[in-house]
Amino acid sequence: MKLMAKTRIAAAVLALAGAAAANAQDNVLNLYSARHYQTDEQLYAGFTQQTGIKINRIEADDTALLERLRNEGKNSPADVILLVDAARLWRAQAEGMFQPIQSKVLESRIPANLRAGGEDGKGGEWFGFSTRARIIVYNKVRVKPQDVSTYESLADPVNKGKVCTRSGSHPYMLSMIGSMIERNGEQATEKWAQGMVANFARQPMGGDTDQIKGVASGECGVALANSYYYARMLRSPKADDREAINKVGFIWPNQQTSGTHMNVAGGGVAKNAPHRDAAVKFLEYLASDEAQEYFANGNNEWPAVATAVSKNPSLQSMGKFKSENVSIGAIGKNQIPAQKILDRVGYK
Repeated sequence: MKLMAKTRIAAAVLALAGAAAANAQDNVLNLYSARHYQTDEQLYAGFTQQTGIKINRIEADDTALLERLRNEGKNSPADVILLVDAARLWRAQAEGMFQPIQSKVLESRIPANLRAGGEDGKGGEWFGFSTRARIIVYNKVRVKPQDVSTYESLADPVNKGKVCTRSGSHPYMLSMIGSMIERNGEQATEKWAQGMVANFARQPMGGDTDQIKGVASGECGVALANSYYYARMLRSPKADDREAINKVGFIWPNQQTSGTHMNVAGGGVAKNAPHRDAAVKFLEYLASDEAQEYFANGNNEWPAVATAVSKNPSLQSMGKFKSENVSIGAIGKNQIPAQKILDRVGYK
């Protein structure tokens, strides 16, 4: 009898040890993130403090993360994937890297147009947690603001030899063109793309900061850039950045029509997440007012949640504007016809 009692005790001890190990394992979140901002340290610390869940991070750019996930396949330890553009997020969804989830918190706090992969407005595969605008930057000497007040106007003959952009195939451009397809249709968007090519001041090159500096130097009359690049230069301590900003103006495009194109940084639960519950908790945490401020301000963006308040002085100085209300999922899907249009018109 004593031997049997000892055996039962030993079995109980082993069971408790196993349960403790399982609980310890559940208190971990493996995060694959294309974000790399100082405010993220506070963001992640806040989540761990609230939940006791430790975050293990893999940080790289979007392309490297997607390639890593492809190579890892079903054996990937990723729980949450964070990427920084609708086109890239849609690509990850199309390749089956996310799993659908339903969360009343996310459904109530993230606007329906900033969620993708859900049905009838419920759930989703990925969610936008911050937004950025695609603005028009113009040279104050060379260009009249009324000539470049909309995305469509950049293709008008009055702007011949003045337009600069980064590569049309870059995700930021594909997302914007995807939005135009959703609003105007493929035929009108292709005609616009032809006009853009005819109006180039130079072949597409460089990043968005290069476009702003090209406008400031006079090489370009007008260019497209994400709002956070402009905000970064506003906040920059560098004399050449301040000098460049003083020479350019910016426009919130399409204020009398559809509103300014908006893109997102966002993420979802990985397809084979070993800690799914922790992953859902993390996404819900990102939708909290506290986390929204950190998430958005890290890259001079706006919170996705209406009740969250941005305290970024550079963004506040840029003023308020009307934003478009286009489904971010549709924008992602439209990158395929967008690329075909670019190829047909020679928009490199």
